[in-house]
Amino acid sequence: MKKQNLTIVGAGSTYTIGMIMSLIAEKETFPLKKITFYDTDAERQALNAEATKILLKERYPEVEEFHYTTNKEEAFKDSDFFFIQIRSGGLQMRERDEQIPLAHGCVGQETCGPGGMAYGLRSIGDMIEIINDIRKQCPDAWILNYTNPAAIVAEALNREFPTDKKILNICDMPAAIMVSYAQILGCEIWDLVPEYFGLNHYGWFTGIKNRQGEDLTDRIKNVILNEGIKAVDSEIVNDPSWQATFKNMQTMLRDNPEYLPNTYLQYYLYPDKMAAKEDINNTRARQVINGREKRVFDLCQRVISAKSTAQEELHADIHGRYMVRVAASLAYNLCETYLSLFQITELSQIFKKTRWLKSQAC
Repeated sequence: MKKQNLTIVGAGSTYTIGMIMSLIAEKETFPLKKITFYDTDAERQALNAEATKILLKERYPEVEEFHYTTNKEEAFKDSDFFFIQIRSGGLQMRERDEQIPLAHGCVGQETCGPGGMAYGLRSIGDMIEIINDIRKQCPDAWILNYTNPAAIVAEALNREFPTDKKILNICDMPAAIMVSYAQILGCEIWDLVPEYFGLNHYGWFTGIKNRQGEDLTDRIKNVILNEGIKAVDSEIVNDPSWQATFKNMQTMLRDNPEYLPNTYLQYYLYPDKMAAKEDINNTRARQVINGREKRVFDLCQRVISAKSTAQEELHADIHGRYMVRVAASLAYNLCETYLSLFQITELSQIFKKTRWLKSQAC
């Protein structure tokens, strides 16, 4: 099995350590020869990178080369895969995206409403520049993009690069929901075969089956309606805001019983309620700054100081494992099925935008 060279763009992200843990968890599925980090924020990236050096030494010594840089030409050469997870404007601009709409009584959310549109418009220019720079050096590499708002970014990239068939825009929210379905059913997420339509955050599961073809949809619905559903993915399980969001799925399903809802539908179905409950001085961005960001970078500092991860609780999350599994299917033609965004140009076809991705030769 050929080992891959991977570049992570936006390696200063608070999700990077989780991504590395996912690569470690999936190293038999997607073996790596080289990992390169790239970010424009040298300080944030360095924290993740220096901790990653220790992680790889302890848990993934098979990686032959690891380095990090703020130089695009150095970062983008000789890679087979690019994982992109940038946040244009950083968390500070996310906070403004959320606060400004709330000041006017509208939903303040990073991917929905006016804030989502502002974030999308900022992201488009940066993403186009990154893709152009990558293609100068790696014309045949796969580009897997998590940058939000996924639907806006996906449509922009499709219009700018209409013939580039190796750009995939992915959202992990449906997968995070499926982790909770899997717990309800007593199985693994990879055992489930979903049917889904809509955009990344504006969508519904029309059915959930197992690999044997058994329809499990009604069983999941009954559990949600009678007992509720909880966030269980490791990255969000201890987050009160995410638990409240998953709790709302019971209300959404009661009001719209035909399909299983994406969690983000709460912003579309109950906008006034969602706007009214938010604290303009403690939006989700502020909670992330004071919560996940602090937690992740404090962890990195401890690992760097100790030169060991022995005292730390580290885990792979669905954000990373989903991306890695998609990459493995593409790299080795595994014929697995994953949810991805395929771009279209006709607005009348918008609900056909989410399609199933299979690796090339299937």
